[in-house]
Amino acid sequence: MRTGFDNDRYIALQAEHIRERIGQFGGKLYLEFGGKLFDDYHASRVLPGFAPDAKIRMLESLADDVEAIIVINADNIENAKRRSDIGITYEEDALRLLDAFRARGLMVGGICVTHFTGQPHAEAFCRRLDQMGVRWWRHYLIDGYPSDVDRIVSEEGFGKNDYIETSRPLVVVTAPGPGSGKLATCLSQLYHEHKRGVSAGYAKYETFPVWNLPLKHPVNIAYEAATADLDDRNIIDPWHLDAYGEVTVNYNRDVETFPVLRAMMERIAGESPYQSPTDMGVNMVGLCISDDEACRDAARHEIVRRYFAAAEELRRTGEGAEALAKIELLMGQADVTADLSPAHRAALDKQESTGAPAAAMELPDGSVVTGKTSELLGAASSLLLNAAKRVAGIPKDTYVVSDEALEPICRLKTDHLRSRNPRLHSDETLIALSLSSATNPEAATVIDALDQLAGCDAYFSVIISEADRRTYRNLGINVCCEPVYERLGYYHG
Repeated sequence: MRTGFDNDRYIALQAEHIRERIGQFGGKLYLEFGGKLFDDYHASRVLPGFAPDAKIRMLESLADDVEAIIVINADNIENAKRRSDIGITYEEDALRLLDAFRARGLMVGGICVTHFTGQPHAEAFCRRLDQMGVRWWRHYLIDGYPSDVDRIVSEEGFGKNDYIETSRPLVVVTAPGPGSGKLATCLSQLYHEHKRGVSAGYAKYETFPVWNLPLKHPVNIAYEAATADLDDRNIIDPWHLDAYGEVTVNYNRDVETFPVLRAMMERIAGESPYQSPTDMGVNMVGLCISDDEACRDAARHEIVRRYFAAAEELRRTGEGAEALAKIELLMGQADVTADLSPAHRAALDKQESTGAPAAAMELPDGSVVTGKTSELLGAASSLLLNAAKRVAGIPKDTYVVSDEALEPICRLKTDHLRSRNPRLHSDETLIALSLSSATNPEAATVIDALDQLAGCDAYFSVIISEADRRTYRNLGINVCCEPVYERLGYYHG
């Protein structure tokens, strides 16, 4: 887990570049913020050393100039779309973002509901914002968007949208997820600002693909794997190559829509400041990689994780076959297989030798530890204890969880909570470990060692429970499961 990215350099360089872009447009910039703002764990996995909150820390260095607008698609509200990584709806995540900005001392202008066509749940959300005292605006679905430029850049298009009053030089436009309407919101604001005689510009801050890394660099391939379900593809930016003779990487949607976007900006301001999609970006990530091979290795592991996640999604829902097939092709491009981590094969071998679900984890020093299913512990619980004991320097056969702590929890599950499975999940095992630590110093040492497992890869021979997955996620441990259920059945809760 060697560091491959200079986070401090990134924050300083990124803030400086954004200041320059604000000045380019006369003191007002609408910055479309793509990706995760507060918890960019994908970036931290493929760029070891990148802090998950690096982007928000960078904004904190510009705090006096920053105002945030949170954008949410009314259709996502209506359909109760959820963030798969943290399990909450986009609606709730918009409020979470609002709280997170304010907790960091950053100004939030309010929430813009886009694609509005009178959706009942979107209406209810706006009423809820009123009750909370949160400012909100509506932007409407525009017929012919994005191709009918004449209609879009007119009073029948952007002119119908609410004008969002802002007061800071840098307006960060962000959202809970893709498809929220961030770009249209920025362009709508440029239209309204121009009508009011205000000089303002637009730029895009998207971490991936990294424009100045090779097209088939593992970090860029990992981005394609992460967005396989969105049909995003990394391609050479032909507009940039034609304008400057320089090879840069962008993704297909930006390249395909650039002519229309440039036409809109020309219609709004009389000319476009950009000659290519790459010109629009302000991302400095590629200039802050300090160890390219470390990032390549980390990205290869991320591609494999995405493969297991897609295979599990297909097994659970019956959907996602195309995404899985695409990731398999990307694995070939990156020259990796499912056995990239020795923990994968170790988990399967452990299951074969024990005849029950098993697990394995690759530790920071490269060694592998396994866990098996026992009478009292599931494989996830066993692995977690064994891994923590290993990094704490405590022998594997040392009992750190007392029977006095384990048995009452098992009895509670089966006798009173009506669980058919007496084995403890990971969270329950950690509670038992905590109880044992009151009288056993070695148990306390194991608890303190849990933090050392953050960033490790754990492989399971079956799909694990949501309770176990949540515990591992909270500890920062990456989970990969074989797309197989532990038991036969039609329903797996």
